[in-house]
Formats: sequence, structure tokens, C-alpha cells
Amino acid sequence: MTKKIRWGILGAGRIAQKFASDLTFVKDADLFAIASRGKANAELFSGLYPAALQYNSYEALVQNPDVDVIYIATPHGLHHEHALLCIEHGKAVLCEKAFALNTRQAKEMIAAAKTQQVFLMEALWSKFTPPWKKMMEMIRNGQLGEIKNVLVNFGFIPQAPVADRLYNPALGGGTLLDIGIYNVFYALSALGKPDHIEAHMTPASTGADEQCAVLLRYNNGAMAQLFSSYSTHLATEADISGNKGRIRLTHRFYTPGTTIEFYPGRADSKTIVPVQHTDGLGYHYEARHVGECLRKGLTESPVMTHADTLLLMETMDEIRRKAGIRYPADEI
Repeated sequence: MTKKIRWGILGAGRIAQKFASDLTFVKDADLFAIASRGKANAELFSGLYPAALQYNSYEALVQNPDVDVIYIATPHGLHHEHALLCIEHGKAVLCEKAFALNTRQAKEMIAAAKTQQVFLMEALWSKFTPPWKKMMEMIRNGQLGEIKNVLVNFGFIPQAPVADRLYNPALGGGTLLDIGIYNVFYALSALGKPDHIEAHMTPASTGADEQCAVLLRYNNGAMAQLFSSYSTHLATEADISGNKGRIRLTHRFYTPGTTIEFYPGRADSKTIVPVQHTDGLGYHYEARHVGECLRKGLTESPVMTHADTLLLMETMDEIRRKAGIRYPADEI
């Protein structure tokens, strides 16, 4: 591996721009090349990062022998195709969440990476941020006691111009894969695999889920209530409660900028848990981890494992089945 990890970015939309910006906070990483099929996004990237190579085809990016790893930043419905393209050319891959549209696609991507012996990880950035790590530390050291319930809400009204990916089923449109995935991820982090799943959704005119309500139930009596919406602006907070205490991750609970409130007893007894977050938006944490994995010659992250990705995808598949959410790729 070279002194600096040379990153390529496949796709040049908003999330790609955020990731590229955060690479400046990773001292052993270099934004080496960007590929975009959209002229406007490509021109914007050219202005922001003039030193990076610019490609107007994804094939040209994956064929560059100097690219060490590729961050896939295209819509959910294209992740399977683009990950396989990268893997076929021997490129390590960090694939934006949701990893794929369904478990079948996810398994194909993982199998291909294992066959080619290349690194592959889902970019679920929250798992690498200081607040998530602190939350898990508090759960594991027993500060909350036995976790009894998780409550998560995530909602906003998309502003014009509304991106096609938000409501297009072929691209994995709808709240579940876009924002509901965070709700499910935090519930699984706190409670593990559910024993029973109930789910309902309100469809948009395209058939994509405009709102989705999920109930995860566990045989030990624990429950998680998860709600995602494109119809209303919600608090976008998470409460995790045990029989000894409760924590609340405040607005934008899934980001490094959230505040952790700890309630060790009565509801009116609150302390703020100190969490240190460095500069940047938060994507540099996962980028730094990928670099560490590549330097060690790993093909799978020990933090965001393939098993973690499959559990998340299998859970969302069951939620979709119960709620009646379908994508065209489900029939292939």
C-alpha cells in the first residue's frame, strides 16, 4: 500500500461532496480521482477539487491502476451494479448505505469481494463516530441496565428540487433505505436481532414509502419503535432506555454533532455526557478506518463486518415484506 491511500469517488452528488471534503481531515488519504456521468456535478467537483483526476465514466475510474479504494456514492439502487464493477477490477470498496436494495444483492457483492480477495465495507458512518461509540460504551458497561426500549424518529419534508432517488422505487426510493436505515441500525445496536417485526407504511404516488412505522419485538420483552417520514419535520432524536437509566441522542442523533443526555433516574435528572468530536462532518472517521484496514491487508472490517451488513439488510427486507414496500430489483 502506498504512503497515502489514494481514493476514487464513484458518483459526484451531495454525499460524495461531503465525503470528499472530509478526506482533508485524514492525513494519510488523498482524493485522487472522481467519476461522474452528470456534467453539472462533475463541473462542481472540478472547481472544488481541481487536483483530482476527473472522469466522465465509471469504467475509466475503476481501470486506473493507481486508485487504491473507491467510495461508491450513487443512489441505493445502483450500489450492487457499481460495487460489482469495482470489485471485478480488483478495487477495494467503501459502499454508501444502504449497501444494496435487498439481501440477495448484498450477498452477491460480498461473495464477489471474497472471490477477488478485495476489501468491501458498508459506509454506515454513524458506527465510527464518537457519540455512537460512547452510547455503546454506556450500554456495555451497564449504566443503563437491561435495555427495555428504543424510540427513534427521523423525518423531514424534502425541499424542491426533490431528488429523483427519494421517491423512485427503482433507485431504492422511500424513507426506509434513506433515513429509516439509521433508526433500524440504532435499534439493532442496542437490542440486537429482533424476534418479531411489525411494519406499516404510507405510500407516495410512486409507490415508495413516504412514511414507515416499525415495531421490533424481543422475546425478553424489549421493544423498539421506529418511525421515518418525508411528510413531516420530526425531532430526529433517539431514546434508549434500560431499567437503570436512559440516554437521549438529540437532534440529528446519527451524526457526530448530536448531544447525549443521560437520565440515571427520574426523568427530570439530566447530565450531559462529554463526547469529543474533531473537525469535519464525520465521514473522516470511516475513511480513516478503511485506510487502517487496507494497510493491514484486511478484506473485511472488524468493526462494520459483512455479518453486520447482512443483519441490517435482512431486517430491512422483513420490514419491507411486512409493510408492503417493493423495488423492481426484488423480482430479478
